[in-house]
Amino acid sequence: MAGVVRGALVIAIGFGILNPSGWVAFGQRSTASPKQQQAVDAKPENTVPEMRPLPDITALLRAVEANEKTSEAVEKDYLYRSTVTGAQMDGHGGVKKTETTEYDVFWLEGVEVHRLMKKDGKELSADEQKKEGDRIDKAVSKAKERRAKADAKGKETDSRGEDLVTVSRLLELGSFTNARREQVNGRDVIAVDFAGDPKAKTKNRMEDVIRNVAGTAWMDEQDKVLVKAEGRFINNFKIGGGLVVNVQKGTSFSMEQRKVNDEVWLPARFEGQGSFRFLLFAGMNGTVKVVDSDYRKFKATSKILPGMSTVNPRPDPQEK
Repeated sequence: MAGVVRGALVIAIGFGILNPSGWVAFGQRSTASPKQQQAVDAKPENTVPEMRPLPDITALLRAVEANEKTSEAVEKDYLYRSTVTGAQMDGHGGVKKTETTEYDVFWLEGVEVHRLMKKDGKELSADEQKKEGDRIDKAVSKAKERRAKADAKGKETDSRGEDLVTVSRLLELGSFTNARREQVNGRDVIAVDFAGDPKAKTKNRMEDVIRNVAGTAWMDEQDKVLVKAEGRFINNFKIGGGLVVNVQKGTSFSMEQRKVNDEVWLPARFEGQGSFRFLLFAGMNGTVKVVDSDYRKFKATSKILPGMSTVNPRPDPQEK
């Protein structure tokens, strides 16, 4: 299930680096009357953030994309626990099976990995731990091979060697509307809605996914990072006639990030519901929830070292 969750999380994070092709009204002037504008101008700026001019959205999104890349240097010094709870539903809407798995998420040799630590609250056996270590070693090796091949072709990829969907490329994958100011956990954000264009021409599978989703992204205006995203599939989506990937229309997901140690934004929550399948052995017809916690700094070597310190995330205002 971890691979499926990771793929869906990539979709959600993608909203934060998508570039609009239709920023029609985002930079428009205020329509307030002279008296209304005088009243606004007489008040402190942060009391009426919705009346402040919006930033250039294209520039903001490009900054978000750039920050996604530069923040990796800081992310590589962190490890955190990711708890995944999946509930399979029966044909009558009842829960027939619940599974909980826990992973340590960290960077190894320049590759982000998820190491399975517990299944349904139980620690892995010595044999299972060895198998998990072998799996990670193979995954890291394959990721490095994919990256090397992509580099040789001048292609930009993520840490796993998978295709990146850049801001420039996403200009043609959908339309963006209704930019506005909101607040998330007490921070000023810019929210924008996205609707994919199913007829848009694509170059890879991630682009195929994105053109079939619609949703909303919230970007922190000060730090210029994605803090929250929600989306849903507006069409049935299949790869390989449904044998590789099969996602049903209406399947939805949401995610949030939080600022940790006042220096880096890391995943905090992911939720999905609906019906999707990856290959013939990993899928979901129900709900999945991922909660990330226990953020720690560590030295990025081939082994997790002792003496790692736990880092508390910046508390949300509602948690005080």
